[in-house]
Amino acid sequence: MVESLVHRLEAGARRWPERRALVWEGGALTHAELDALAVAAAARLAARGVGPGARLALAIPNRWAFVVALLAGWKLGATVVPLDPRLTSEERRAILADLAPALMLEEADVAVDPPARREALRAPAPVDAPALILYTSGSTGRPKGAVIGHAALASANLSWAGPVMALTPEDVVLAALPLSHSFGLNGALLAPLSTGASVTLLERFSPEAALDAIRRDSVTVFPAVATMFRRILDGSGLWHSSVSSLRIAVSGAAPCPWELAEEWQSRTGVRILRGYGMTELFRPISYRASDPSESPAAVGRPVPGVEVRIVEGELWIKSPHAMQSYLNAPEETREVLTGDGWFRTGDLARIAADGSVEIVGRKRERILRAGYSIFPAEVETVLLTHPAVAEAAVIGVQHGELGEEVAAFVALKPRASARPEELVAYCRERLASFKYPRQVTILPELPKSATGKILKAGLPAARRAAGG
Repeated sequence: MVESLVHRLEAGARRWPERRALVWEGGALTHAELDALAVAAAARLAARGVGPGARLALAIPNRWAFVVALLAGWKLGATVVPLDPRLTSEERRAILADLAPALMLEEADVAVDPPARREALRAPAPVDAPALILYTSGSTGRPKGAVIGHAALASANLSWAGPVMALTPEDVVLAALPLSHSFGLNGALLAPLSTGASVTLLERFSPEAALDAIRRDSVTVFPAVATMFRRILDGSGLWHSSVSSLRIAVSGAAPCPWELAEEWQSRTGVRILRGYGMTELFRPISYRASDPSESPAAVGRPVPGVEVRIVEGELWIKSPHAMQSYLNAPEETREVLTGDGWFRTGDLARIAADGSVEIVGRKRERILRAGYSIFPAEVETVLLTHPAVAEAAVIGVQHGELGEEVAAFVALKPRASARPEELVAYCRERLASFKYPRQVTILPELPKSATGKILKAGLPAARRAAGG
């Protein structure tokens, strides 16, 4: 049986007590100090009724308080649910209504005073209680919580730390990705901490802040989405900054174009390890630090323990890192998980003779914008609440920097009026910053089939016909 991740982190605090675990501008915590703060925080949470199986929501940005609260929850056997701090109040309310947490913590709820000396708190041995619930937008327009077990979490981070990134205690990993999402949580935080490495926390990414942190802390591993690499390459800061400490970069969340990876390596001398994953599966397919071979069209090969196959063109994956289910959504769970453990990804793919996987399209509707998954139904639901909108359809359109951009098409009610910029602003107030459409096209009517179904494939042509 795989040792739980929290037990491995506790063992690491004993093995590397004086090594720096977390670093940020103006501060640092060693592995021993981090564990002690988590012990103290767990005692305070226990006094508030948090215990095994309780759901603990965290609405904390990329700061040390997030890590302390995460570890404290696990020490008590709680199921921890990180929430993106950028969610609007409406989006957060929808998730909390689905989740029904015992407690929600914000940064101010995590005490900053040094922990008192106390007996070490041994985390309960997890049985079937989930370790995490990570929310992703649902295809029905409502949020879905992917329930991740302790065994899957531990196994995934063994894979991240070992074959994928080949981490050692000497590494320094930059956490510029949101820790509330699976890529940042695993690749930029948990895998490094479990190997005794150091994590440099960056609350909000900018090219300048990332380059400053890489230089200041001699960062060796840089996990990022393609948009981050693109912004650094397009800015002027790279010409004036040293990235010589980096040994690898790691891409995830959204596909990293081969041309971008080539340009990054030619400019920095650093390879980008490309890969494929999602909230429900973490990173089942990846290139590896120890294997220099690359295929421009492929996203990598299955990591150890993962099986892949193609069923009617769709990529199916069986992985020890997979979610258990979607919370409160048995029908949606059955749509993606088979009885014998295969996950239907919704992506169309090909598998080469050498085992490398090429993604050729998407079966299920999903827009990948700058590494974030956005489902059209969620945006359409918001647009339809506007008093002037009769019909709405949302698609992804190609974007050179972001991969895809969110484009909305609407038909207005008779005698109603609204300007495109007004509808953009309306969505911006009600959706997270990465979700709202940057362009809205108003059409006399949306193209439909004989049965009345909106034909999304016809939307670009309808826009051209309308002179948009």
